[in-house]
Amino acid sequence: MNATDVAPRTPALDPAVFERLRAEIAEYVAGPAEAWADRIESSGTVPEELWTELRERGYLSLAAPPGYGGRGVSFPQWMELIELFARSHASIRMIVHVVNGTWRAMDEFATPEQRERFVLPSVAGRVRVAFTLTEPQAGSGADLRSTVVREGDTYYLTGAKHLITFGVRCDYWLLAARVAGSTGHEGTVALMVPRDAPGVTVEDTSQTMGVVGTDHARLTFDRTPVPVAHRLGAEGDGLAVALGGFLTPSRISVAMSCVGLASRAQELALEYARGRVTFGKPLTSRQALQFMLAENEADIEASRQLVLHAARRWEAGGRDAAKLSSMAKLTAVDMLTRVTDKALQVHGGSGYWKSSPIERVYRDARAQRFEEGTNEIQKAVVFRELVNSAEAGL
Repeated sequence: MNATDVAPRTPALDPAVFERLRAEIAEYVAGPAEAWADRIESSGTVPEELWTELRERGYLSLAAPPGYGGRGVSFPQWMELIELFARSHASIRMIVHVVNGTWRAMDEFATPEQRERFVLPSVAGRVRVAFTLTEPQAGSGADLRSTVVREGDTYYLTGAKHLITFGVRCDYWLLAARVAGSTGHEGTVALMVPRDAPGVTVEDTSQTMGVVGTDHARLTFDRTPVPVAHRLGAEGDGLAVALGGFLTPSRISVAMSCVGLASRAQELALEYARGRVTFGKPLTSRQALQFMLAENEADIEASRQLVLHAARRWEAGGRDAAKLSSMAKLTAVDMLTRVTDKALQVHGGSGYWKSSPIERVYRDARAQRFEEGTNEIQKAVVFRELVNSAEAGL
């Protein structure tokens, strides 16, 4: 490790134990999860029973340390598991991805009392926390427009948020805002806002192209009271909670989700090509198709290795983690676009029908292009970190 690194955040789970866990999840994804996928697609919602099943199987606390009631997998190991979950229905992947990530953002800045009140119940699956950053009239960073005014022991929150995953069915919104009158990073705050707080209008905006069943919300706050005791960290730490505590590792997780989804698309394409016969020969005998699938395989593996490198650097506390996180995400998103497009092309017209598994994969893949920030945002982050490193002589 470099001199700027710190000790790894979580020791790796014993390899033998991890392999058993990995095999268990692979079996779940290929079996029970596919049955849930059919139910979700037909109903358009994620049943409460699925949340219960994922919690009881321990899949909502995989990345948390044993002392918190989690399985204690290291972050690189968690990437291997999220790749498996990403092969399943997008809403299943979304649930395990978000729940295994929001606790981390809270924990880094939580007081002991807050840890007992918010973090541990989240790890246990007793409360649901929705990450709440994006705004309809701003970007996802220092230009936050949602504001708070402090009066005694209470903040009064005013503003709007949108595209908030689990924003309808959560117990708390982990929300970033700024103290009224402040600018830039200074004055930003991270608040745990109760779902039943007064002065909140919740609009369900869950009708999406893909990721069917995951609820999304548009939120409007009109002097919503939030106890100061619900603030994570100090005033000025809001974006540190949101960006460093959640977004950096989450972008790496989304990148590996792209790898998992691409692997599923590749698997479906190869399976179809081996069974489809034209002019007396299987599609796999056509060199054009062989090249398409070969390119896919190389594309997928290259992205996988970049994601794992980013995961190891984040786990080690490397100062290049933010840059690698965005590099991994933008690279994996572009890869997923290419792979799913070719996989659909292999299926020909049959892949366009909802009866074909590739149709759902293709729709779900499009969501990755904006989850945790568009590629344009990722490029801005990479360039910023590149300049910062050059100015620091690194």
